[in-house]
Amino acid sequence: MKVRWGVLALTGAVLAGCGSGSGAGSEGSSLPGYAREPGVPRVKSAADFPELPLDRYEFSGREEKRLREAKNRLQRECMRSFGFEDFPLEPDTWIRGTRMANSFTSTLVYVSPYGTLDLDRARRWGYGSDPGRTESMTAELLPKGREVTDREDPVLNGTEAGEGGRSVVHGRRVPAGGCSAEATRRTMATVGDETRLWAYVPERTEQIDTAVAKDERVRRAFADWSRCVEDKGFKRYASPARAFRDEAWRRGREDGSTHRTKRELGTAVADVECNRDLNVAGVWWAVADEKQRDDLRRNKSRYEAVRTDQNRVRAEVRKVLG
Repeated sequence: MKVRWGVLALTGAVLAGCGSGSGAGSEGSSLPGYAREPGVPRVKSAADFPELPLDRYEFSGREEKRLREAKNRLQRECMRSFGFEDFPLEPDTWIRGTRMANSFTSTLVYVSPYGTLDLDRARRWGYGSDPGRTESMTAELLPKGREVTDREDPVLNGTEAGEGGRSVVHGRRVPAGGCSAEATRRTMATVGDETRLWAYVPERTEQIDTAVAKDERVRRAFADWSRCVEDKGFKRYASPARAFRDEAWRRGREDGSTHRTKRELGTAVADVECNRDLNVAGVWWAVADEKQRDDLRRNKSRYEAVRTDQNRVRAEVRKVLG
């Protein structure tokens, strides 16, 4: 699970090795039968998740960071070739538009299909964000370098020079799309199908997740979870994700934080407690694992083509970063 990490992408799911197939002792025997069948891991926190089959066909967080570093180096190299010797390695291009806000918001509002598992956070912040963690996350996302100047911008982004074609600087024509696009082209130079590289696995994952949500085992787990939350005195939701996305928690706020009302805190706690008690996340994982394996068997050549292109990108990144 790379980008289906859980609330706010701040749980930072550290995926552990495969868990046991069924619960042990009195705690395991108290679970519904479907939640302790062979192959269903006991999941109480993000660290309890085994790896899913499709995880092997996605770049890791570390690899994505290295790819950004490689692009930044190539971009700076290109900018220096046009005379901008002091161009920063991580230029500030986000403050000028809405890219930073959009990226940050999309990161904040995501919730995994099975809901949330952090009980301490639910007790303190409900479905909202921890301001301290949000601040540190913002600092990490923000570029470290200075803002791009008006002279640099056309070379960085390839602003067209009217009908005369691309801009010419120091007697050289700026690459199509600017140095930013040129850096991307160089890291993707050996990739067979760039669209497939970035889109195939996420698209298959989305379709599989839809099928998982419709599976009778998951629907039964969500139904039991829904009754459990209601029995604790709170609103009935169709699924944990629906509870997280209740507009009541974010009404009037744009930064991902909430008012943290008593009702929100109570719902969030009940949500996590019922999820843990019924092993909802474990059931979801087991069904997702089954359907992903089946999809891999049926589309093996396409997945292997993605892996081949990933290895080509890794090789280019190694060249750039040494």
